[in-house]
Amino acid sequence: MADSSFFDESRDNSLVKSEIVAKYFWAWAKVIIPTAKKWSNKIAYIDLFSGPGRYKDGSKSTPLLILERAIADPDMSQMLVTLFNDKDSDNTQSLQQAIESIPDISRLTHKPILLNKEVGEEIVQAIKQINKIPTLFFIDPWGYKGLSLALIGAVIKDWGCDCIFFFNYNRVNMGLPNSSVDKHMDSLFGQERANALREQLKLKKPYERELVIVEGISQALKEIGGNYVLPFCFKTDTGTRTSHHLIFVSKNVRGYSIMKEIMAKESSSTEQGVPLFEYNSATQYQPLLFELSRPLDDLENMLLHEFAGQTLTMEEIYNRHNVGKRYISKNYKESLRKLEQQGKIIADPPASKRRKYKGEITFGENVKVTFSPK
Repeated sequence: MADSSFFDESRDNSLVKSEIVAKYFWAWAKVIIPTAKKWSNKIAYIDLFSGPGRYKDGSKSTPLLILERAIADPDMSQMLVTLFNDKDSDNTQSLQQAIESIPDISRLTHKPILLNKEVGEEIVQAIKQINKIPTLFFIDPWGYKGLSLALIGAVIKDWGCDCIFFFNYNRVNMGLPNSSVDKHMDSLFGQERANALREQLKLKKPYERELVIVEGISQALKEIGGNYVLPFCFKTDTGTRTSHHLIFVSKNVRGYSIMKEIMAKESSSTEQGVPLFEYNSATQYQPLLFELSRPLDDLENMLLHEFAGQTLTMEEIYNRHNVGKRYISKNYKESLRKLEQQGKIIADPPASKRRKYKGEITFGENVKVTFSPK
């Protein structure tokens, strides 16, 4: 059961989480709608742990942000089907009131559906019956009960269906060695992988445990068809420990690229302009020496090594290389500009024939790059 204080105030972490989901929903919908019009003429947003709609300080949680964006768009207002579920009846009643108070809520063709069920096998089976409606699922449990590979596999099974879920690292870290919650951990990771993790973690230091656990859930997701997995880390208020992760999973590389850009902009810190894919409210108060790490230098060396002797466009380089790495498109362009200046690659057209933007020579997606042989 969610701690009742969870919605007492809209903490920075909660605001960032809601913004990431709402921004991705908007971008996802714009990509999906043209094809969806040829099918059922519907798209859907489903939130399985929706909460009360507003925090006690009055700020909006994710369901209200999603509905407001849909109302403002002519296509979305006609096509969007929404389902919000929470097993706490107080939350669903509060959310219902918040939804009814949204200006112009009547513009939505499909009235929001509110359910009051515990997330489990019944919900999994119901989702499996949904066919050919592109859906963005948000799964935000307080702990881990109800979150399972079976559930995530069910929600991403069809074209256009992506999932964003809350991964409570602290609770999972404590749960893996706790035999009383083996059932939940086995559902989350798969029994074989959960057993392997229990053995691995016995010998790991605290900072190593997080890497092992997040890698474990990422690999488990890939095995059920979630080929593109992107975790975003949230730190505690002190900035010294991880609180939880927001994990995006998709079968489509375009969705992965869109979410990568969104999470990059919400990252609280960068190293040489490379996003850390984490939100740490403490960084605004602590002068961390990020430049001691040189991730762009690493990227330059990787590109020279991995594409030696090849000629590709900037877009091809990015698409082939970025999955599973925290580099975004502008990082590749910056690295290729530097390599061109150093004479380590040949660009076509060359810098002298490309335009400038804000004093910098651009490196467009169609620029061809020739790498020297090893």
